[in-house]
Amino acid sequence: MIVVAGEALIDLVPQQRGDALTPLRPVRGGGPYNTAVALARLGGTAAFCSRLSTDGFGTSLLERLSEEGVATGLVQRGPEPTTLAVAAVGADGSASYSFYTGGTADRLFTLPPALPEQTRAVSFGTCSLVLEPGASAYEELMRREAGRGVFIALDPNVRGELIPDADAYRSRFRSWLPYVSLLKLSEEDADWLGLGLPELAAAGPGAVVLTRGGDGLTVRTRDGAEYAVPGEKVEVVDTIGAGDTVNAALLHALSARDLLTPGALAELTADGWAEILTFAARAAAVTCSRAGAEPPYGREVEEFASR
Repeated sequence: MIVVAGEALIDLVPQQRGDALTPLRPVRGGGPYNTAVALARLGGTAAFCSRLSTDGFGTSLLERLSEEGVATGLVQRGPEPTTLAVAAVGADGSASYSFYTGGTADRLFTLPPALPEQTRAVSFGTCSLVLEPGASAYEELMRREAGRGVFIALDPNVRGELIPDADAYRSRFRSWLPYVSLLKLSEEDADWLGLGLPELAAAGPGAVVLTRGGDGLTVRTRDGAEYAVPGEKVEVVDTIGAGDTVNAALLHALSARDLLTPGALAELTADGWAEILTFAARAAAVTCSRAGAEPPYGREVEEFASR
């Protein structure tokens, strides 16, 4: 089982580009939530660890997890409202967000008891590691599980508008890296953090995967090796959920190779990394080919590869 820990929210997605007053379509999302759904669709065993509202949006979020086959036994509930993210989609399909997080349910997450015995990895990221008091609870969960020898994945998915003290967050981010087995981040994340691939890889993770949009993916391992694959050509509708799909695809591919243990990434060869990164690039391309965070099923990635 791969446990995904972090927020779930509602994306309000404009139905037309370039019109600030166009109707908004509510879409279930949030980086960790999308990752959990993508893992299940790819054929993995996933569980979601978060706190959801008991309002209509929260209930819908929970229902979708069950429909997708994601285990929900670690989901906490509360009466506070669901977090909202208003998306703005650019001419190239890229998305930016405005967040409404005041007093919402997901930021009141508390440290859960022991995770299921079959947990092989825990994935963290995005707003959940910023918004207190839940951020400290997620951080405690990360440190606890890493101490038990569980594989830790981190996708910071930086949302600068939610971070009141950038320097404090950067310092906190660096403190997590010794606990991390796999770090996945975008070029924009790395630029905001002020850290390059060599620095990130030297700080503790077994491997660092950098997403470069349409230019593909690059990985740098702890021993300094670096491999890259190009992006997959696709007509982009929007990029919502693409990075979350990459995160899930990497974890799924590593799980299929029985590499979800701390230190196991050192066993991967150049060919192995090329296969894993290519799989992730193809999965993300399928997500980009349709509106909203709609990650692919495993068969769709296979179909994309054989087109």
